[in-house]
Amino acid sequence: MNRIIKRFNVTLLILALAFGTILTGCGSKSSGGSSGSVKLFYSCGELDDFKTVLHDALIESATSEGVTLDIGEPCKTVNDQVEQLKQASTQGYDAIICLPIDRATCLQLEAVTNGLPIVFVNVQPDKDYLQANKYICVGSYEMNAGAYQAEYVWNALGNPTTLNAIIMRGELTHNAAIQRSVSVKDFFKKNGVTVNYVFDDTANWSDTEASNAFKVFLKTGQSVDAVFCNNDTMALGVIQAMKDEGIDYKKIPVVGVDATAAGCESIVNGEMQFTVYQSAKGQGESAIKSAKAILGEGTIKNIEGATEDCMYVWVPFEKVDASNVKDYQ
Repeated sequence: MNRIIKRFNVTLLILALAFGTILTGCGSKSSGGSSGSVKLFYSCGELDDFKTVLHDALIESATSEGVTLDIGEPCKTVNDQVEQLKQASTQGYDAIICLPIDRATCLQLEAVTNGLPIVFVNVQPDKDYLQANKYICVGSYEMNAGAYQAEYVWNALGNPTTLNAIIMRGELTHNAAIQRSVSVKDFFKKNGVTVNYVFDDTANWSDTEASNAFKVFLKTGQSVDAVFCNNDTMALGVIQAMKDEGIDYKKIPVVGVDATAAGCESIVNGEMQFTVYQSAKGQGESAIKSAKAILGEGTIKNIEGATEDCMYVWVPFEKVDASNVKDYQ
């Protein structure tokens, strides 16, 4: 089946309802701004909670900005995404919005799209693969996320000079996993804190893997003062492991990133102590506005959060704890 999902109109929707199987097997089947003169195509991998919110925000923003947005079938592999964008480049689109499955393939994705502008969203390519006002990145500055986590934990523990810490990383090559982890360590170095990282490894964004990894760590007999997780899902996995093993999670801060619904609920329940809100909605809106600006004005310089070099648009992270969590539920 062609991996480019055709734009929905009333006729196609009626046919789909009538015959049922026309779009079977496709992932996201949404499009917005059907009368817009600007035509955009969005490509991403398989959906999770964050990507679903981003997906919906792209559709909503496309409609409000009056542009056409077609959404491709969620790709399962890098090769699928390369082929999808190669096909999209022949379908009359003006620009591509892409959440790469693997950031290392961004140059390849650029090569197969016949010079179309690409707005990379959420995942940050290497700067060498970006070009002002043509190949740009919309996301949140990941170094802030880890610094916010470390700042919270340090204050919560009474500003100790030494501590034992765990870092649960996402996919090892993912820029968010790398930068969030590095910034935790940088914060403590800058503040003269000696940290013994008793466990620092990937749990691949997974609650199950994080839970299992924490239980394996416990078998080493080492103590831990805080657990830094690159996302909320892994933090919730650690919390569950603590419950399973009878460990008082209130005495050991477990912190995450994303401020997911489940993460916020955990904070309300007095379990996970802190998270960092990454605005999928804000990234979706900024991606649409940036693509429209590139095509209309030739520059993103007037987009809120754009850097002076016109390669990035940053959507701020926000700190979330028990004092303000209800604002994010």
